[in-house]
Parts: sequence; C-alpha cells; structure tokens
Amino acid sequence: MTEPRKLTIDIWSDIMCPWCLVGWGNLRQALDRLEGEIAADIRWHAFELNPDMPPEGEERTAHIARKYGRTLEQSKDVQGQMRSAAQSAGVSLDYEGEEPAPDAMMWNTFDAHKLLTWAGETHGYERQTALELALFTAHFNQRRRIGERSVLLDIAEETGFDRAEAEAALDSEDIARKTRAEERAAWDLNISGVPAMVVADKFLIPGAQPPEAYVDVLRRVAEKTAAPVG
Repeated sequence: MTEPRKLTIDIWSDIMCPWCLVGWGNLRQALDRLEGEIAADIRWHAFELNPDMPPEGEERTAHIARKYGRTLEQSKDVQGQMRSAAQSAGVSLDYEGEEPAPDAMMWNTFDAHKLLTWAGETHGYERQTALELALFTAHFNQRRRIGERSVLLDIAEETGFDRAEAEAALDSEDIARKTRAEERAAWDLNISGVPAMVVADKFLIPGAQPPEAYVDVLRRVAEKTAAPVG
C-alpha cells in the first residue's frame, strides 16, 4: 500500500476573519477527500486585520461599513453571504448561545495570536489547531470578549492548556517578538489579506478557496515536492 504524501501547510489568519474559518472548513473537506493520499501538518501564523483596534472593540456591522465604505444595509448583506459560504464549508458563523445575543463585536487580537504562537511552539501544532478552533468558536458562536485577557485565559484552560503557563505566555516578551516576526513574515511573502496558505514552504494559496481548488493544488504540490510519510 502506498504511503500518503506529507505536506506542511502554513496558514496566516486572524480570529476576527470569517473567511479564515470558511477557508479552514473548505481545506478540511479537501483533506478528507485526500485521506490516504496526502497527510498535512497544519501550522497557524499571526495576521492582524485590525492592529489598531482599541481595547473596547467595535460593533461588527458598523466596523464593516466604516472600513469598507459600505452602508449598514450593505454590511448586513455581506455578512449574509459569509454565512452562506460558511454553511457550504461545514462551519458556522452563527451565534449559538443563550438569548438575548450580545452584540457581534470586533476585537484586538494580538494577545490571542501570542497564545497561538506559544501553543504551537511549546505544545505542538495539533494542540495549536485545537486552540485556534476554540477561539473561532468563542468569537463567532459564543460572542465572547476575545480582546480581554481573562477571557483568553478561560478559553486556553477550557482547551486543555495550563492557565498559569498561558498567562506567562501573554507576559512573555519573547513570545511577543516571535508573534511580531510572524506578522512581518506575512508581508515578506506578499500576504496582504487572509486566509493565506503556504504549502511546502513555497506555494501560496490566497483567500478562501473551494475544496476542489485545495484538492487540485495539494495534489500538484505533492507530486512535485513531498516525500512519503515515514
């Protein structure tokens, strides 16, 4: 039996980015179709869509309208399109908590990225992915206050990380430097928007692509570069 080809997939993303979650859902569908053919190591990297976001955050519909020059009605239409894309990708952008629902907000995500950088470096990339997905859930489905330190520590602890270690990571200048270096690396790779995936350290896939596109690219890259697992 032929061993699957192994590829690294580096994903630059932001917790606030609905298309990043859509892209992840479509990538997972592609990898499911490629099971037994291609095995992937997923690594997440920091990209802040709104690095100047204040601590108090901003309501999402108003933020989209202001940032992209749309009316509030147009902003709501965009969010409807994103929800439809999410359903096709097998993920959800919908609030799933108790009513009444809190406002959908946008938050500063640098501390969240620091936790993700730390998780990947110290606990491995499978655990990092678990934290990334927990943060997506907390933001989109639970509407938790991702910009607040205590909330991030709660999420890390709920995902199986030691709370004191996570808090130390948030205080670490070394982790902050490494997170900034990941953000700079995105610009070095000409990544100006997310999601952006780099396969086998050299092949860039921009944006949230449909599963078929990921299948095609991963197969072509595997043929050119990847070595069998083991």
